[in-house]
Amino acid sequence: MNRYRNPPRTLLVTGGAGFIGANFVLCATACGLRIINLDKLTYAGNLETLKPLRDHDGHRFFHGDIGDRALVDRLLREFQPGAIVNFAAESHVDRSIDGPAAFIETNVVGTLSLLEAARDYWRSLQGTPRDAFRFLHVSTDEVYGSLGVEGKFTELTPYAPNSPYSASKAASDHLVRAFHHTYGLPTLTTNCSNNYGPYQFPEKLIPLIIQRALEGAPLPVYGDGLNIRDWLFVGDHCAAIQCVLDAGRVGETYNIGGNAERENINVVRTICALLDQRVPLPEGAKRESLITYVKDRPGHDRRYAIDSSKLQNELGWRPSETFETGIAKTVDWYLSHQTWAQHVLDGSYRLERIGA
Repeated sequence: MNRYRNPPRTLLVTGGAGFIGANFVLCATACGLRIINLDKLTYAGNLETLKPLRDHDGHRFFHGDIGDRALVDRLLREFQPGAIVNFAAESHVDRSIDGPAAFIETNVVGTLSLLEAARDYWRSLQGTPRDAFRFLHVSTDEVYGSLGVEGKFTELTPYAPNSPYSASKAASDHLVRAFHHTYGLPTLTTNCSNNYGPYQFPEKLIPLIIQRALEGAPLPVYGDGLNIRDWLFVGDHCAAIQCVLDAGRVGETYNIGGNAERENINVVRTICALLDQRVPLPEGAKRESLITYVKDRPGHDRRYAIDSSKLQNELGWRPSETFETGIAKTVDWYLSHQTWAQHVLDGSYRLERIGA
């Protein structure tokens, strides 16, 4: 992770048992930071991911909700963190189509409660701890809506969310902005492109395709498969978050992208080819033959692409992985961690289509 100013030694990380949050916690503790980890442990939160930190002095886990004001207040008083990094969110578009209320409850109401706790805690600080405190809110490029065939999202792109998920994240982003401008809370916001990598719950495209391809099951591709996403390796995202936390300008938003636009169908074909090389099917059969086009997701955005030049120019961050290197590492990780994958697929989710 990159260091620019003296970073806070203790962070309160919310949602730190989820995919991106847990990867960040693992990286941060390896860099010597002390992490107070608050997670509700919904279906996507998994303590198996944090197993390497079970006896680590720099990690304390607390099972709870960001909307539990008494609990959050207690953690802030007891551990006196120098920053809050908010990953806590319901995050899957398909699930937001089936049940939007949970997304409003966590992403909007929960974020509001966390902001109020952070504001009151920050006001209680004096001197250097008050000046150095930061509230970093992790968001998504989906708040910007859908792009045409050209152009990229910048930090000045107007918000135009098209799903219940992205609408809930847009609302939380606006609350963070409002708490900075109204109360002076020293906030930072990051909006990232599609993440992939180790420990991702297998409802998202890349781990879903990996798991289904290993089982020889049909590989569902929405619509014509030509929807485009900018793919960001999760380790690069974690490094970018640390850059913004260490040196980002208070009140600013920073876009984080992987410079790796790919059509969904090409992502699926790449995974098939990598698995065919590593785990060949009998008689040389190709997994690409398992691709099945299915009815498109309602309101499916056509293209996302992130312009992360502000982050690169101001803070010097660059993605270290290309899509080719990152997807190969991801496939290899899942192949060597099938016990983890099978453990999280505990029966509540069986790789089926949701959000239709």
